[in-house]
Amino acid sequence: MIADRLKTAEESPTLKLTSIVKQLKSEGKHIIELNIGEPDLPTPDLIKRAGINAINNNVTKYTINIGIADLRKFISEKLKYENDLNYSPEEIAVSTGAKQSVYNAIMATVNAGDEVIIPAPYYVSYPEIVKLAGGIPVFVKGNKNNNLKPDIKDLYNAVTKKTKLLVLCNPNNPTGAVFTRNELEEIAELVLSKKIYILVDEIYEKLVYDDKPFCSFASINPDLKNFAITVNGVSKSFCMTGWRLGFAASNKEIINAIALLQSHQTGNTSSITQYAALKAYEQPSNFTAYLTNEFEERRNLFFELLSKIPGIKIEKPAGAFYLFPDISSYFGSSFNNFQINNSTDFCEYLLTDAGVAVVPGIAFGYEGYIRLAYTIKKEEIKKAADLISAALLKLKIY
Repeated sequence: MIADRLKTAEESPTLKLTSIVKQLKSEGKHIIELNIGEPDLPTPDLIKRAGINAINNNVTKYTINIGIADLRKFISEKLKYENDLNYSPEEIAVSTGAKQSVYNAIMATVNAGDEVIIPAPYYVSYPEIVKLAGGIPVFVKGNKNNNLKPDIKDLYNAVTKKTKLLVLCNPNNPTGAVFTRNELEEIAELVLSKKIYILVDEIYEKLVYDDKPFCSFASINPDLKNFAITVNGVSKSFCMTGWRLGFAASNKEIINAIALLQSHQTGNTSSITQYAALKAYEQPSNFTAYLTNEFEERRNLFFELLSKIPGIKIEKPAGAFYLFPDISSYFGSSFNNFQINNSTDFCEYLLTDAGVAVVPGIAFGYEGYIRLAYTIKKEEIKKAADLISAALLKLKIY
């Protein structure tokens, strides 16, 4: 029999949907994929060349468990000059993707029975990793009047004697909401006053629009170094999702715990990937500015098109590459004996009738919404909007 810890864990809804879409496409069906949270743009050439050079130079052996020294040095400098964070290379642990860094951080801090506060909507893996660690997820529902960000009073109310950790995603997946400095200062005051750890997932930091500033949480107060774990990586900023490299930055006690944990799991991440990422951090180009501009244009286009569809309520997100509209007005509607009662039904209808794959809001802990990723070309965005509009016009609302 499988271990009890796995009996309560659920398969990632986004990965499950991706498998269904791949099966439909293998059967010859054309599907517009708005379900995948990865940039469609290629990895920059200088980064690819660095990976190729690593192979050609036989840099293919084991490395130090938490990442080569030069890479951690450049990450340390990136954090200092871009984020106003002071972490030495010894306070950084490189992992096989930001998700592993999240996993490591939770496993290193959460004991069985500890409570972990997770604002909803949330990234699908947060509560499952907490459960694997033996912790108890405590959900705080976001405020519909503030881009689904949690109210500070609700976060305070969620803290108990068992609270060990707060998880924050900024910019947020799935909403694209970006926390202001004032909002982060309030959360910092909570963390310091209650003396709880906070895991801050900042993987989308380069995707912030409308010239709005991005504030890294741990920069708010130097005392946060005792409590904050900052997670980031190269997947979104440099279009390196398949390369698998992320990192965690925190105080030495936590990083040493993560290093110990990782030494008995994956060990080091791919040496080839590390040298490619080294080039990304060593020689920053104008690529991230191009990336941000491209996705901002796509956001503007998709937001405008979806805003015109009756029954869809939508806020323009400030970051990431997702739209998260309220589609609850269609609950109770039907077409050809298929009735829509929840976000899962809604997504199934769009997939079968329109050939458009989106993710139900319930996967992120927030019913009544869907997530659409604008990680496709503008022409495909227009097609997707037309198909969604046509499909929804068919619905009979009682």
